[in-house]
Amino acid sequence: MSWAGFAVVFAAFFLTHSIPVHPPIRTRLTGIFGTRGFTLGYSALSLAMLAFLIRAAGQAPYVQLWPQMPWQRHAVHLGMLAVCLILALSVGRPNPFSFGGSRNDRFDPARPGLIRWSRHPILLALIIWAGMHLVANGDLAHVILFGLLGSFAMAGRLLIDRRKRRDLGEDRWQTLDAARREAAVLPIPLFRAEVAGRMVIGLGLFVGLLWAHPHLIGVPAL
Repeated sequence: MSWAGFAVVFAAFFLTHSIPVHPPIRTRLTGIFGTRGFTLGYSALSLAMLAFLIRAAGQAPYVQLWPQMPWQRHAVHLGMLAVCLILALSVGRPNPFSFGGSRNDRFDPARPGLIRWSRHPILLALIIWAGMHLVANGDLAHVILFGLLGSFAMAGRLLIDRRKRRDLGEDRWQTLDAARREAAVLPIPLFRAEVAGRMVIGLGLFVGLLWAHPHLIGVPAL
């Protein structure tokens, strides 16, 4: 694949991420497929385009910036284990500060879970994913790929904060954020069935990604 082809795939990735969530288009799609249908469809499209983009980076002209060392792969494994646990412990839980929250009216700032450390755990997972893969892939195409995606996730936190401040109102946002930061460091006991179940799911996701990596990305993870 040429650099031009890689650029086209990159442009398609961002278009498929931005166009469906444009308010008028999202409203129309939600009306057709329902909120759950839109969320599932958008998630499937996003993951498929991400896999396509990563494969395109692997097929772009190879320009080495730094060599890959064995310790880098181990760092990626540890980072991805953290990513999987973060996702499992945060997806589908109340989070009025970011996207991906569910039943936000039930959010308890005294027991915020991972939100105690980050208002945007899903974006944090994306930043760790991009950063760890950036370390282990020192060729130009992958540096562009993971560098831009990681930067996009970091910038996204500021954009979402701005939107949520507007939606919730500055006073309400500040009150919730202050209560979140004052919560106990470990606000959810690890022995709770829900937390234990989510951690098992996270471990299962990690194992599944190790298995699926060569099939989806074309490169073995181990």
